[in-house]
Amino acid sequence: MAISLSVVLLLAIVLVVMTRSGSIKAGPAVVAALFGFFLASSGVGPTITKVLNEIAASISKINF
Repeated sequence: MAISLSVVLLLAIVLVVMTRSGSIKAGPAVVAALFGFFLASSGVGPTITKVLNEIAASISKINF
């Protein structure tokens, strides 16, 4: 839960920055956000979550 919440916050911040900088207009930003919500509720959502959790686990095992 903590990982998915932080990813959502990070993506929301990126979306706001892109909207404010003019890289992406408000209309496409809303479409991108809605696409994310609908994608998460589809059958692919759990698979995406599993892959992201595995990537996060792999990154956390890296020692610098």
